[in-house]
Amino acid sequence: MPQTILIAQDARGCVTVTLDRPERGNAFDQTMLDELGAVFEASAADPSVRLLVLRAAGRHFCTGADMKSRGEAGQGGLTFNGVLARLDSFPKPTIAIVEGGCLGGGLGLAACCDLVLATEAAYFGIPELRVGIAPSPELTGLLARAMGQRALRRYGLTGERLQALDALRIGLVHELVSTDAIGSRLAEIADAILHNAPGATAEMKATIGALSTPRRDVLFPPGGPARRGLERSPEALEGVAAFREKRQPAWYPPKDAKD
Repeated sequence: MPQTILIAQDARGCVTVTLDRPERGNAFDQTMLDELGAVFEASAADPSVRLLVLRAAGRHFCTGADMKSRGEAGQGGLTFNGVLARLDSFPKPTIAIVEGGCLGGGLGLAACCDLVLATEAAYFGIPELRVGIAPSPELTGLLARAMGQRALRRYGLTGERLQALDALRIGLVHELVSTDAIGSRLAEIADAILHNAPGATAEMKATIGALSTPRRDVLFPPGGPARRGLERSPEALEGVAAFREKRQPAWYPPKDAKD
């Protein structure tokens, strides 16, 4: 039985995967990566599944990697990039429901989905540089595809948070809905999707992926990318330590610094 996610499938073939670590802001650890990868793979191969919805329990959608368990991912389990690859290549329509924080790797999960619905209180951000770790080329490519290179240059390099209206403006989010209306709006969209032939839908998704820039085969090359080792760099070690100790990292010049 899954420990970090909830899985439900209705009679019409809609699978809902709910991130279920609300006490950690639904940050992912190795267990969650393995469980997400398994359900994405199984649902992709199951002909009874017509649609996948990704959402979360608690206040936040996903606040990225769990800093307390950082370094565990990929040690005998599925990597985060492996999870992104499975979700991005999922042959059926996918919908992300974003409430609260959607940060770092959590934003990557949303960027892999075909539709993103968010509440007006949702917010988005790419905070990796603040802990001394550049997002992987795969995550960077997905974000560039989802929000455009110009927006990524701003929000990736500043670490500023995007409020829901800004995310809608740049195309990262498709639609804003009130919390009370999520269920009814999701039902409307699901019904529209279910009117479409599943084989033709899968073919269109594959064609979109092949024509996108960067293309899926460039983002996720066969055999996987070479590991960069940046997570153990001096900057990364200092950044993670500063985050855990709730202090500014050594590279941040204090505002009262003198020339």
